[in-house]
Amino acid sequence: MIERPELAHFLRTRREALQPEDVGIIRGPRRRTSGLRREEVADLAGMSTDYYARLERGRAPQPSEQMAGAIARGLRLSLAERDYLFRLTGHSAPQREIRADHVSPGLMRVLDRLHDTPAQVMNRLSETLVQTDCARALLGDQTAYTGLARSLVYRWFTDPSVRSIYPEADHDHHGRTYTAGFRAATVDQGPGSRAAQIAERLLQESEEFAAVWNDHEIGLRHTEQKRFTHAVVGELELHCQVLMDLDQAQTLLVFTATPGTESYEKLQLLQVIGGQQLSSRASSSG
Repeated sequence: MIERPELAHFLRTRREALQPEDVGIIRGPRRRTSGLRREEVADLAGMSTDYYARLERGRAPQPSEQMAGAIARGLRLSLAERDYLFRLTGHSAPQREIRADHVSPGLMRVLDRLHDTPAQVMNRLSETLVQTDCARALLGDQTAYTGLARSLVYRWFTDPSVRSIYPEADHDHHGRTYTAGFRAATVDQGPGSRAAQIAERLLQESEEFAAVWNDHEIGLRHTEQKRFTHAVVGELELHCQVLMDLDQAQTLLVFTATPGTESYEKLQLLQVIGGQQLSSRASSSG
């Protein structure tokens, strides 16, 4: 059962304790708000300001588990605080064996400073947990999927459209590298784990995955230089820098281009597209 008074108080105190600089927001000279504004938290969590405000007033319907997770990331909660938030919203705290779903406050602070750069956080199941707007403009919104489709590996072998942003010549390498990494995750997490369940479904649904899986390749790595075929700006060649969070079993991927190149100019255009998407979402949620 949702604990509305406690939830309202907890959300308000966490919001007031979070400063604009903590989430990459520039503090204006006339700002008088203690902590973040409600609309800022709502935007960080990807929900309407009205709904978040009703949560703080104790008048909103029970948020879903997915929404509770989004609020935890938006408020930059620690793992213990996230578990507490889940209980206040009437849900069981996620089991710690799947703790990699929660992005640490430290990693979120790094991501906040990359607002004009394609960057995203992924876990070992190739599930994208959070993206910058520029990453959405480059790769599409990878956080909206549910069920098995949350995993990029599952989508790669079951949804041909996923491959459209990569040159066809790179498809085989991507597929083999995804599979090798996923095999390592299934061994680490063991039988009955979510990784094992995804692998079992893919073996049933994709002959291509089954063939690559049977090759039993381990330790394959993605190249640092990645090629993309974007529907609006065309071909790009970007450098992918990876930052590991070993405690959370997550990776932060940051895509950059060499200054002065054609890809750099196209990446600048994607920043504009990402900003337009942000404005569109803000208008629709208002």
